[in-house]
Amino acid sequence: MTTTAAPPARSTRPPSHLVADSVTMLRRNLLHMIRYPGLSVFTILGPVVILLLFVLVFGGTLGAGLPGVDPAGGREAYVAYVMPGILLITIAGTASGTAITVSMDMTEGITARFRSMAISRASVLAGHVIGITIQSLIAVALVLGVGVAIGFRPTANLLDWLAIAGLVTFISFAVTWIGVGMGMQSKTVETASNLPLILTFLPFLGSGFVPTDSMPAGLQWFAEYQPFTPFIEAIRGLLVGTPLGTYPLLAVIWCVVITIIGYVWSMTIYERKSVRA
Repeated sequence: MTTTAAPPARSTRPPSHLVADSVTMLRRNLLHMIRYPGLSVFTILGPVVILLLFVLVFGGTLGAGLPGVDPAGGREAYVAYVMPGILLITIAGTASGTAITVSMDMTEGITARFRSMAISRASVLAGHVIGITIQSLIAVALVLGVGVAIGFRPTANLLDWLAIAGLVTFISFAVTWIGVGMGMQSKTVETASNLPLILTFLPFLGSGFVPTDSMPAGLQWFAEYQPFTPFIEAIRGLLVGTPLGTYPLLAVIWCVVITIIGYVWSMTIYERKSVRA
């Protein structure tokens, strides 16, 4: 007579334990970040290399082409212009690390083990999201420091800096949820490392490196209406005082939309795989 293996135990912990379980998962992810710093270093190194390349090599020419800029001060003007786009590339880069770590947990069976334990299911993903958001904020601060070292001079006051911190946190939180979804959707770690490249390219296809009105008509339309352009313009306005217009509001709306999409996508995959388990 054959016997059927019992399915993994379901979590029976009430919702009130979500915070405690999320803190436990967060601690695990922060320890993982400390013990395996390779992804964190790459997240910072990539944007720094791009920053140095565009400012020190191309900055004089590109900066001189910006509206109302004295050609003699092109490099200084361009570092002020490009810095928000570099910060958004830094945030997008953390999505790659998120997708990789989530995919590793899925393929190595760690997530399946968590599903069999008496912990809140949402806390497993929340630990990833909060941990990577913290990592993203650290990376943004370090990249911003490199920008200051090569001549970036923000004009933001205290309230502007608080608004920048809040907006960067919200953007990082939203993008990280998309990274979680990509990691859970991917069948291999290699696929998970490649999918987030789409997010990394969006600052290039927005107003991160050149004004959108310098682009061909079709590309200009995409650049103006994709989410990273309001992110970039809102941060640029807060950092160096360019007109804000409706960009902060659009940035917040896009953050809400992206967070909802990422959360629903991630939890749907997680629940589906839990049922299959």
